[in-house]
Amino acid sequence: MNSQKWVASRKLRAGDRVAVLSPAVAAPAMSEAVHEQAMKRLTETTGLIPVEYPTTRELGASAQARAVDIVNAFADPAIGAILATIGGNDQVTVISHLDAEVIAANPKPFVGYSDNTNLHNFLWSLGINSYYGGSTQVHLGSGPYVDEVHLSSLRAALIDGGTIGLTEPGESEDFGIEWTDPRALTHFGVREETEPWRWAGPQTVVEARTWGGCLDVIDQIAIAGRMPTISDLEGSIVLFETSEELNSAAQVKGWVRALGERGILAAAAGVLVARPPVSALGQPVPETAERARLRQDQYETIIEQVNAYNPDAVICAGIPFGHTRPQWIIPHGGVVCLDAITRTVTANYS
Repeated sequence: MNSQKWVASRKLRAGDRVAVLSPAVAAPAMSEAVHEQAMKRLTETTGLIPVEYPTTRELGASAQARAVDIVNAFADPAIGAILATIGGNDQVTVISHLDAEVIAANPKPFVGYSDNTNLHNFLWSLGINSYYGGSTQVHLGSGPYVDEVHLSSLRAALIDGGTIGLTEPGESEDFGIEWTDPRALTHFGVREETEPWRWAGPQTVVEARTWGGCLDVIDQIAIAGRMPTISDLEGSIVLFETSEELNSAAQVKGWVRALGERGILAAAAGVLVARPPVSALGQPVPETAERARLRQDQYETIIEQVNAYNPDAVICAGIPFGHTRPQWIIPHGGVVCLDAITRTVTANYS
C-alpha cells in the first residue's frame, strides 16, 4: 500500500464551518431553490454551518478559479471539511492548479463523487483520507427528505466516526425530478426495488484501504498520468462505479481490462462495485426487466475481467455508493472490510 503516512482528519462538532464548493459544475446556479434547501438541511441534520466560495454558484468558472477556492478552503483553519455540490466532466483540468504543499499541510475531509474522483485521487496521493459519495444538490437538496443511509454515513464521515455495516436500502432511483420543476423540492424520482448484491471470488475476509471511483474519470486520470503506482495499490480494495452517461458493458469491459493490463487488478485484494444507473433524465426509460439485465451485464463484465487478472480478489457488486439514490458515502483511502463468508461490508469512518 501507499508508503506515505496516512493522515486522519479531525471530526467536527455542531457549529463548525464547512466549505461547500463546486470543483466541477456549479449546480447551485441551475437551481438556487434546491441549493438553499440543501444548505438548510445540512445545518438541520448535522449542526454544521455551510460556507460558500466565489465559484460555488458560478457556472463556467475557470479551472484556475475553482482551484483557488479548493486551496483556500483547505488552508482556512476555520473550515473543518469540504463538500462538493455535484460532479461534472472537466475537473481533470483543475488538478494541475492545486497547491499540494498547502493541502498536505492542512488535511481535512472531502466529500464528493463522480468527477470528484479527480480530487479524491489527488488527496490519496498525499495520504489524506476522503469520502466517496455525496452531492449537496442531489442527496441533500432534492426530494422530501434526506435518505437515512446517506445521512448516517455523512454524519459518520464528518462527525460521529466509527464503523458502519453497509446495508441495502431496498429501493433505488437513477435520477430525480428536474431541478427547475418545483416538485424537485418535495418529491423523489421513480424508485424501484433493488436486487441482492453479487459476490464473487474466494470465501474469505479482506480488510484494506480503498482507492478508485468513477471509471469514466479514472480513464481521464490515467491518460493525464496521475495514477497511483502499482506498489502503492498492493493489497487495496478498488472502488468502481459508472456515471449517468449510461456506459455499456462493452465500454466498462474496456476500462477494467485496461486496468488489468496496468497491473491494478492483480494488486487489489478486493473490488467493490457500485449499483450503476441504467436510465437518465430526459431519455427513454428501459422496462424493468431490461434495467435489471443492464445492471447484471455490467456486474458480470467486471467480475469476468477481475477474475481473469486476479482470481483471488473478493468482489462485491451492487452497493449503492455511486450515481444512485439512496446512496452510501464510503471511505476513500480509509478502511473497508469485505466479508465474503458472511456476505457483509463494513466501512470504518474513524
